[in-house]
Amino acid sequence: MKIWAVANQKGGVGKTTTSVSLAGHLAREGKRVLLVDLDPHGSMTVYFGMEPEAPGASVYSLFKSAAEGQPLDPARVVHPTAFDGISLMPASTALATLDRQLGMRDGMGLVLKRSIDRIRDDYDYVLIDCPPILGVTMVNALALAEFLIVPVQTEFLALKGLERMLRTLAMVQRSRRQRLEYVILPTMFDRRTRASHDTLRILHDRYHDDVWTDVIPIDTQFREASRQGKPLPMIHPDARGSEAYKQFLHWLETHVGGQAMAPAAELGASGARLQESR
Repeated sequence: MKIWAVANQKGGVGKTTTSVSLAGHLAREGKRVLLVDLDPHGSMTVYFGMEPEAPGASVYSLFKSAAEGQPLDPARVVHPTAFDGISLMPASTALATLDRQLGMRDGMGLVLKRSIDRIRDDYDYVLIDCPPILGVTMVNALALAEFLIVPVQTEFLALKGLERMLRTLAMVQRSRRQRLEYVILPTMFDRRTRASHDTLRILHDRYHDDVWTDVIPIDTQFREASRQGKPLPMIHPDARGSEAYKQFLHWLETHVGGQAMAPAAELGASGARLQESR
């Protein structure tokens, strides 16, 4: 099983679009994909027709039950979607209270890893849609992930979010025995604007080989796919955006291998330190 986190400490850069589009392509290839929504806003949860305010099992349930000493069967948190091959662990708005309520308790940095380990044989890929802030859910995602995708909108304000994300990643690196590899994914590229071209040039000048060599273009069909609640590759596989994510997925499958994880005890000790460093 491959586990990829999609994260940036700025909202609106294409994290959910990236997660959903990659899942759509993988499902079309016959892969079993689990999407995990860690954002209390629940954009991915809403995308698939669920409500983060609704009662029922959600990612928050995993943390609450773990804190109470009665870990929940993670299979109970997995919901089917309308698409063969794609399942979802939905978010809950209660995730917004997680850091205040439970964040400093021992073991909270490894809740997601322990849960996913129990259902590892059920999926080929896990894609984690992270919140735009550093907290216990971000710590969980980066402790679990084998590879990190950092979408960056090609406009100047997005560069600050990238800088914060890479500082967070540097802190996480110190808690792992093996480096968490990552790629910067330029998104929402508008070839008609100078701002997009200038931002893309800055990304390559500053971060060199850490930036994917191509871009995800602006494509209005992403918005229409979101309105329909369907991954764009499943309704318009030939759309510009679909083709771009298909090429990106090919790059991932070619360049990204499984990574050995740091021992649980070592990663677990990092959770509180990361929380305190915010």
